[in-house]
Amino acid sequence: MPADLLQNPRARAHQSLDGAWPIIVDPYESGRWGYQGGPAAQGYFLDRRAAPGSDELVEYDFDASPRLQVPGDWNTQRVDLELYEGCVWYRRRFAATPAPGRRQLLRFEAVNERCWAWLNGEALGEHQGGFTPFEFEVTGRLRAGDNSLVLLVDNRRRREGVPPLQTDWWNYGGITRSVLLLDLPSTFIRDYGVGLGTDGGVQAWAQLDGPASAGVAVALELPGLRAAATAVTDASGRCQLSLPPSPGLGLWSPASPRLHAVALASPEDRVEDAIALRSIQARGADILLNGEAVFLRGVSLHEEAPGPAGGRPRSPAEGAQLLAWAKELGCNFVRLAHYPHDESMVREAERLGLMVWEEIPVYWTVAWEDADAQALAQAQLQALIRRDRNRGAVILWSIGNETPPGEARLRFMAGLAATARALDPSRLVTAALEQHGGERRVVEDPLGAHLDVLGLNEYIGWYDGPPERCRRTTFECAWDKPLIVSELGADAKAGLHGGEAERWTEEYQAWVYREQLAMLGRVPNLRGMAPWILKDFRSPRRPLPGIQDGWNRKGLLSELGAKKLAWGVLQAHYRGLAGA
Repeated sequence: MPADLLQNPRARAHQSLDGAWPIIVDPYESGRWGYQGGPAAQGYFLDRRAAPGSDELVEYDFDASPRLQVPGDWNTQRVDLELYEGCVWYRRRFAATPAPGRRQLLRFEAVNERCWAWLNGEALGEHQGGFTPFEFEVTGRLRAGDNSLVLLVDNRRRREGVPPLQTDWWNYGGITRSVLLLDLPSTFIRDYGVGLGTDGGVQAWAQLDGPASAGVAVALELPGLRAAATAVTDASGRCQLSLPPSPGLGLWSPASPRLHAVALASPEDRVEDAIALRSIQARGADILLNGEAVFLRGVSLHEEAPGPAGGRPRSPAEGAQLLAWAKELGCNFVRLAHYPHDESMVREAERLGLMVWEEIPVYWTVAWEDADAQALAQAQLQALIRRDRNRGAVILWSIGNETPPGEARLRFMAGLAATARALDPSRLVTAALEQHGGERRVVEDPLGAHLDVLGLNEYIGWYDGPPERCRRTTFECAWDKPLIVSELGADAKAGLHGGEAERWTEEYQAWVYREQLAMLGRVPNLRGMAPWILKDFRSPRRPLPGIQDGWNRKGLLSELGAKKLAWGVLQAHYRGLAGA
């Protein structure tokens, strides 16, 4: 469950289980037999082999099976699995030396989309949601020496899923992010929050987990300021800590992305982090960073590796390349669409001075009245907020994208907005609303009443009339709230040139951007934009031969990083705004 997530796992003692894992592709789910009434030996989770000289029938063998790299998706690692949606078994053998008085957790940063896990043939549990972390405590279940971890991964799309059946990105299946074996003291700091207080000082809290959680002292340290505070935990193992305002307490901003070294220490545990201290507010139509109005010069991006194959990034460096391009474009802001990206992406954005919009995959038409869909959306939002609550670069929690208005949808989404505020009142809540219509447009989706910042996706010049329609179109907001145009754009194949009015050419895309930027300059509540999209990305919905070939071509960059003409248009615009 999200409430059990360990904060900042890589700052703890851990063993990486990344690497080459043997896999068995199982479209008929034959490996489930061991717990579906079939022959027990055929349950793949048992990781068995027939004894030498035995006539026992065991029809699988992980040791003799092909391997896939973890982290990574199966679609881009094997050509025969490019379009595969179904079940794949993964196995990882590892050595452990569990010590008395220590606790161990298995942490999975992301597995798409459902998975079931077994350790040494015994069930650990299951998880749904392809983009959020989850954990199983394995204290007392590890063997001293060799251990077998088996996962069944199923990436099939479901009507009641979040995301649902239809999306506009590739359904990359597999163990797509890292797997860690964490070693912790018997009572450890499970969770904490550190941020800027309303008085300009530091406000923090810590939550201990273990038999010695209550009535113990916890220290908050900021070594760079030579400041410290101590508090004693209550009966639940929680305490509040604070430090007064200090002249050296520099605030984080895109112009000065300062991170403070912070440590929290209990009698048995110590965890260190780098924290960005800043304030974010909405006042009328303005977004205030550290009390000053800011315009968000942004771009949207998918978590897809640069290169001809795409796929989920297999290393932090591949994700960092995307953010380096955003900085080169002139951005101070990125929209990480349409699902939670890897934590390393958020930390790198923080280091670079990029404000961040994070989103859960409540996308298009979800099964609004389905209890499972509601629970899954809530769980993903809670896991995202709990994971990234200490990342000061994050200024916006987005609860969805282009969801069609309706009563059931409004109840669903309003519930998510309430959850976001309950878990984290220090940030702003938004959603990407969709806008069509005539030349006078009013942003009046009823969901807007539940948002702090209005996101707006509009595609005048591509899906919605010709580019010159921008010259006659006006936008108004039904509320005095900040507006971010969270998507705009047009497709262009890199290297395809022609007349300005010729679709799919770089010239046409650049024309759309010029018209859009001129139009948006007249929108009174506009406080930011995140054009769609930084880089071309794979999508089965885009089959046009010779142009799309399975790629959404709205990128300002090709999949290889080649700059299209529209890149220069937007870069020049952002440079002008930054210098204003």
